[in-house]
Amino acid sequence: MPLMNAFSKAVVRDFSIEELEQAACLMRGYDLVALCAAGSGHAGGTLSMMEIVAALYLKVANHDPHMPEWEDRDRIVWSAGHKAPALYLGLGFAGYFPLEDLVTLRKLYSPFQGHPHRLKLPGVEASSGSLGQGLSIAVGMALVGKMEGQKHTVFCIMGDGEQQEGSIWEAVMEGSHYKLDNLVGIIDRNRLQIDGWVKDVMNVEPLAERYRSFGWKVIEVDGHDIRQVAEGLQKAKNIPVSGKPTLLLANTVKGKGVSFMENVAGWHGRAPTYDEMVKGLEELGLKNNIAYDALLKKAAEYQKEVEAKLEAKMPHFSRHYWWNAEGTPTVEMEPTRKGFGKSLANNGDDERIVCLGLDISGSITISEFYNGKPERKERWISMGIAEQSATAAAAGLAREGKIPVFGTYGTFAAARNLDQIRVSICYGNFNVLIAGAHGGVSVGPDGATHQALEDLFAMCGLPNMVVSVPCDAIETRKAMDYLLLEHVGPKYIRFAREATPIVTKEDTPFVFGTANVIRLRRQAEQMIDACDTVLASEYYNEHEDLSIIACGPMVPEAMRAAYILKQEFGYETRVLNIHTMKPIDRDAIVRAAKETAVVVTAEEHQIGALAWRVSGIITESLELFGTPVITGAIGVKDRFGDSGAPWELIKEFEVSAEHIAQKATELIGIAKGKKEEERMVLAH
Repeated sequence: MPLMNAFSKAVVRDFSIEELEQAACLMRGYDLVALCAAGSGHAGGTLSMMEIVAALYLKVANHDPHMPEWEDRDRIVWSAGHKAPALYLGLGFAGYFPLEDLVTLRKLYSPFQGHPHRLKLPGVEASSGSLGQGLSIAVGMALVGKMEGQKHTVFCIMGDGEQQEGSIWEAVMEGSHYKLDNLVGIIDRNRLQIDGWVKDVMNVEPLAERYRSFGWKVIEVDGHDIRQVAEGLQKAKNIPVSGKPTLLLANTVKGKGVSFMENVAGWHGRAPTYDEMVKGLEELGLKNNIAYDALLKKAAEYQKEVEAKLEAKMPHFSRHYWWNAEGTPTVEMEPTRKGFGKSLANNGDDERIVCLGLDISGSITISEFYNGKPERKERWISMGIAEQSATAAAAGLAREGKIPVFGTYGTFAAARNLDQIRVSICYGNFNVLIAGAHGGVSVGPDGATHQALEDLFAMCGLPNMVVSVPCDAIETRKAMDYLLLEHVGPKYIRFAREATPIVTKEDTPFVFGTANVIRLRRQAEQMIDACDTVLASEYYNEHEDLSIIACGPMVPEAMRAAYILKQEFGYETRVLNIHTMKPIDRDAIVRAAKETAVVVTAEEHQIGALAWRVSGIITESLELFGTPVITGAIGVKDRFGDSGAPWELIKEFEVSAEHIAQKATELIGIAKGKKEEERMVLAH
């Protein structure tokens, strides 16, 4: 069935096979332009499925772009949320929005998030991004269709690597058990995932036989033969086997249509450069068909609008204090994840250490464990996209005397598998090291589904678990060295993806469980030389005006805030680096509160993981009874993340040094006003 008018049920347009072929080719071209404009994204897996998108959105599915919530529409759920640009192109070509708007892909405030969000863009049925969940959503929709006697079909788009997630197979069972013949699964079988060939990472074949064994009808097609795809989808929708859900298994090529991208795993999560985009358009025969320079100009103009909005909401001082701005101490930057990889490389000869790969091994640097050291490969276990099983398997490895290390995006390392961490690891007090990589806003353009802004609530709340949130790459390596070989028990380390300021040195003290005090001492070319760092247990009171208590990437921001406060107001600031969130340094916090009376917490996380712990310590402290202490918190304010560049999100979420300094001046003003009131009362 072609595109329809929801009111009249009249055909709006019926695409021929030739027109679908042309649309699929054009979709590939616009995909390259949008990804180039974004500067990030997933080229390989979007290019592999344009025939599926063209056939589904322009030929097979009943839907009306002018009435996205039409009750009788077919539902299309994208479980493979990282293929979002393909979804957006399907909607754009169908008429849901002007196609040129897609060049705002992955930019701040754009409806075209890195992973689809239903509340931002009409036509998106479900927010997705965490793999393996979409088929369950589709099952729920199909169940309602059966309950209410509706005639629509529910489609669910998945990847073949995604079949490694156990939740997929729970939904497969449910679809068969409840005889959901109104449910159609679609697998883009391009045979590649981030870490390589699916068969090598964690084999899922034979998929057709496995689905059939669960009671599904399977239709296998050449995913790049538009006629086969369209006919296969029409057959699945219009001639289902009674009581059986259907799977369309589409054999595709990752990066299809662009020779240097085809069948290359490295293009899973890469966007083309300008020159690569132009070369790709040439190969597709579209260089003269798409006004790519005009589209990129539109993207640049949108970006200027974003920057103007951000600048307008930033606190302003007498001059500009951003990192490496003229007149501000400079910093060198390095991703904190590099410290994680270096520790594994340095300590990996210990035969007890076993590393588990969860499909983003190079990105989080866990692959440094075996890079250049083939003798360690026997202690490298690829688990694929299967966080829950890998977590429980790590407990088994620990039970047998190994030191298992696994990691992935922080939100998947600490949330998707939370019950396995709680019961299989923490309850048994097993010696497992969990890496919550790409924490906070550091994955920027990927959007809310991949931004770990809640993980520390869970990890700090688990009995037996210790938690470290180091501030830079050097401190990450030191924390890893300790956790890996000295601490025995469950342990979680959280670190970022993007390059962040280096504010410690090799000789900077690091004692797990003991905070560091950082004091701005002098004018210097580099921030690291302008400050001194000592163990909090060895620090003597200097009667500072306030304390900033921070963890992770907020420690450098706290240091920059201290510089702003000194330059603008002459305030002296005690910065506490809480690199160990659990066990937290209670004595350092109590002393800071007692000796400065003004405390600001700073965390790149939902407010509370640090702020509530600090506030709890202050309110429970007998030493502080009768001592007036005013507190404030900087962090994410009870909201989900957003696509945008990491440093843009620091501004958008109001967790920059400028926001810390603004909060500090507000609290100091209140504290001084209160003291003045008390003085006046005493005077009378």
